[in-house]
Amino acid sequence: MIAKEGRDIVFFVIFFMLTAYLLWIIFKIDFFRLVTFFSLLTLIFFLQFFRDPKREVPIGRKLVLSPADGKIVDISYSESGERKISIFLSVFDVHRNRSPVKGKVVSINYFKGSFLAAFNMKASEINEHNDIEIKSESGIVRVRQIAGLLARRIICNLSEGQNVLEGESIGFIRFGSRTDLFLPPETKIFVRLNDRLKAGSSIIGVLN
Repeated sequence: MIAKEGRDIVFFVIFFMLTAYLLWIIFKIDFFRLVTFFSLLTLIFFLQFFRDPKREVPIGRKLVLSPADGKIVDISYSESGERKISIFLSVFDVHRNRSPVKGKVVSINYFKGSFLAAFNMKASEINEHNDIEIKSESGIVRVRQIAGLLARRIICNLSEGQNVLEGESIGFIRFGSRTDLFLPPETKIFVRLNDRLKAGSSIIGVLN
């Protein structure tokens, strides 16, 4: 299935490719054949990038699920003492963000910023990002959607006051990016640095 956030791009590339193909058929000009070929490659890339597979959500009380597909590049503590898990998403990862816990969205805060490479540790604070705070039964869990060097559009599908389920879609980030997860300090963490995760199905830990 193709993510709704990317359908406009996919449809445009299909239209552009078909137009170039028809021009090649009509005028027999090699330029249009090349345009058709490269449009096809572009379409293949976007189809894999905007894929949006269904996920089997684990069942368990107080489980913390991964909010993003990708590789863990940092496990640390934030300045305010929260457990921080940073997940880097390459252009080959699914870019759907999912809620790590069941709860109520208490705040959504968007911050303008720079566009450093997403794997840069400074990107969490400096880059454009969107903070989503979810109040679970065991405290506040925060998801930070971070724009990267190529990612220039952060999409959040939530509104303040909305209830969400664990594994439910909360947004999308177009192209390479990062997602940071902030948890209460007493959360038991199961993952390690360099682990690869799947949004909505990989278990990161258990809330206290």
